Amino acid sequence: MITLSALNEINRIRHAFFTREGGVSEGIYASLNCGPGSRDDAAAVAENRSRAMAMLDLPDDALATVHQAHTATAILVDAPWAAADRPVADAMVTTRRGLALGILTADCAPVLLADRKGTTVGAAHAGWKGALGGILDSTVACMTGQGVRTGDIVAAIGPCIGQRSYEVGPDFPAPFLAETPLNADFFAPSGRPGHFLFDLPGYVARKLAQLGVREVSRLPADTCRDQTRFFSYRRTTLRGEPDYGRQMSVIVLDR
Repeated sequence: MITLSALNEINRIRHAFFTREGGVSEGIYASLNCGPGSRDDAAAVAENRSRAMAMLDLPDDALATVHQAHTATAILVDAPWAAADRPVADAMVTTRRGLALGILTADCAPVLLADRKGTTVGAAHAGWKGALGGILDSTVACMTGQGVRTGDIVAAIGPCIGQRSYEVGPDFPAPFLAETPLNADFFAPSGRPGHFLFDLPGYVARKLAQLGVREVSRLPADTCRDQTRFFSYRRTTLRGEPDYGRQMSVIVLDR
């Protein structure tokens, strides 16, 4: 598991960006696959999620994850639910101590947030579609709805696909440039004519800053290139593999 100092420095907050290492899954899911939406053995996924919680000294039933669908929906969570009953959303916010918010990714950006006073935490799944569509806006709004000042929010962007690995087609930049021409900063020419390399974590970081989040940290990792530590949807697609695992990122308010 990986942590970032920006969140470590906040009292009564624990967090982790888990890698793919340390679990029981096998084959293409080896080893800490925490995604119930994968076609991995359900018992192995449950054991992996349990191991992740144990690394944070938390019980299995403290964990809440959602059915992620690249939406702009952020929900306020007061109690965990069974994995089979998870609601459709792409971000969660809670003020309840001991409740762990978990986000699953395999190239998209996991974003963990906390206010400096240690009263509220959030977790968001930010792929390009969700980030462009407003998932970060919804998450920050949900936190400020609990009385948090935007300027007191600290955000950490976890392991996701890096720009060198994220080639996109000719039509991809258009909605970003329609949002603002300044988003051209996040596109570089690729080796193929008319194609580009997209900087997802850079775009997510700027979106957070535009929302008034003053402190945004980024984990320097590329999930597509680092096969040893991370699952990757893009890598799986390029290889023609039938499915892929998901790593989990978690944040919790200590009791």
